[in-house]
Amino acid sequence: MKRLDMRGSMPMLASGAIWQISEPLSGWSRPQGDALATELAVGRRLRLLEPAPYPPRESGSLRWRVRLLEDGYPCWLDAQALLSHGQPSESPLLPRLDRSTIHDRLPQVLSIALEALAQKNCYRWGGTIGPNYDCSGLVQWAYSQAGIWLPRDAYLQERFCRPVAVRPDVVNLLQSGDLIFFGSPQRCTHVGLHLGQGRYLHSSGREHGRNGLGVDDLFFSNHDSVACHYRAELRGAGRVMHSHDGSPLPP
Repeated sequence: MKRLDMRGSMPMLASGAIWQISEPLSGWSRPQGDALATELAVGRRLRLLEPAPYPPRESGSLRWRVRLLEDGYPCWLDAQALLSHGQPSESPLLPRLDRSTIHDRLPQVLSIALEALAQKNCYRWGGTIGPNYDCSGLVQWAYSQAGIWLPRDAYLQERFCRPVAVRPDVVNLLQSGDLIFFGSPQRCTHVGLHLGQGRYLHSSGREHGRNGLGVDDLFFSNHDSVACHYRAELRGAGRVMHSHDGSPLPP
């Protein structure tokens, strides 16, 4: 598509305009600062949430608030980066995949996740496109590469899934590809991808983890410090029953 002349007030910079990106971009959690919220892979589409001033008042410093279409996630994008690596687009129709379709694609999900494990990596808050991921970013990336979109954050993924009963001594109800959730009684703060037989792959930071991807299990017989920490924070598990349809999610 030919790049449009954007001088002045143009419809493609109005609230509700749809854009698609051609290069990876960073999605920020605030209009200023370096707090990364997510990363956008090539091909992601987004909707402008507010009328966007053009040209940016300060080159490279202005950010526009957007909502990513595939997972409904809001964030801020650098205006200059979007203008340089994006173009107006049509809103895609996202398929809502059912459990049967998702089940058939789980081997691909697990294979993608294990490929990420084999690469040199470290934990990155907001990382979603590798090689450096945060916990929910890894889960979202592995599923998305099989054509299955999930919400972005761990607590949103927990709400999105159908609950599955799990205890460290009873894991036989879990299936490969299920998500295992950790945190406090009040809120989910961590997620892992179940590989089978109580083993899960997750990305954890320096304080309680390995500063990157690793495999742990839920069993009391495992006295590794990382496994013990997360086992003490086990909240439950969930099964992905359908894909995300792109609608906004509650805070």
